[in-house]
Amino acid sequence: MIHISILVPLGHTSVVNIEGSHQIFSDLNNFLAEKGRKPLFQVQLVGLSKVVSQPNRLFTISPDVLVKEVKKTDLIIIPAIHGDQVQAAKVNKEFIPWMIQQHAKGAAIASLCLGAFFLAATGLLEGKACATHWKAARQFREMFPGVHLMDDRVITEENGIYPSGGAYSYLNLIVYLVEKYAGRDIAIMAAKGYEIDLDRQSQSPFIIFEGQKTHNDEPILKAQQFIEDSYQDKITVDQLSDMTAIGRRTFERRFKKSTGNTVVEYIQRIKIEAAKRDFETSRKNVNEVIYDVGYVDTKAFRTVFKKVTGLTPLEYRNKYNKQTFHSVNE
Repeated sequence: MIHISILVPLGHTSVVNIEGSHQIFSDLNNFLAEKGRKPLFQVQLVGLSKVVSQPNRLFTISPDVLVKEVKKTDLIIIPAIHGDQVQAAKVNKEFIPWMIQQHAKGAAIASLCLGAFFLAATGLLEGKACATHWKAARQFREMFPGVHLMDDRVITEENGIYPSGGAYSYLNLIVYLVEKYAGRDIAIMAAKGYEIDLDRQSQSPFIIFEGQKTHNDEPILKAQQFIEDSYQDKITVDQLSDMTAIGRRTFERRFKKSTGNTVVEYIQRIKIEAAKRDFETSRKNVNEVIYDVGYVDTKAFRTVFKKVTGLTPLEYRNKYNKQTFHSVNE
């Protein structure tokens, strides 16, 4: 019997992560019983308090056991914890030595979405690969520079630690863990039963590039705004450094420090984001969109677009454009 500990942290937590994980593993036990097989999973909600209320007062969760009562477990699942991540780690710090101890004994640990922040607070992710919600990538890198964040990935796996990407991609990790513990056939059954896209590996199609503007470097903010207003034109680093009256090398260094991107990367991301909006809402063909966002080399655009989104321009348009969907299906 595989013992699964689903944490019920204090504070604003994803009830969906907790309930969904509990339901899938529990339902699989019922499925196995129907097939004449023994139940495989013992699933428990593990908390620091016997009653955990959500700040919005809409939900209250009653853990099965307190963390100090769990002497041995095989899999720990950390749900997303919302809000101030530093404060969340403080109020839930009693979980941390227990998780470290259980991992040393051989327990696997999975974090769902923003749960990666709490997992990283244990130190167990240091030097390892990690996924989390793409919107939290910059904050995560700032808080945990020693962790190798792969913000385009749905799942990473290293040394028995399994972080997952954002929001409902936690379902992909749950099915992945089902396959680890119960086999491919049971994982396929779970994926079909819950209509989960099995083997999805990338968050890239969902990422919205919003520009990193939480810094206070005014000249860099000015340059960012210029790029966003003039992305259809040819923009050079020299042009931006002249505009801000900063030497080129200093400008490039400050831009990378402030935004996390080189100037060229930032320009590319702004153009790609504009192209994505066109693909989603207009009837333009692919080449029209490419030219409208300021690319002359269509091959170069397609290469960058695929690298950023994980899809070709045509695949992206067919996936997200409602007009395209209707024309295909009429």
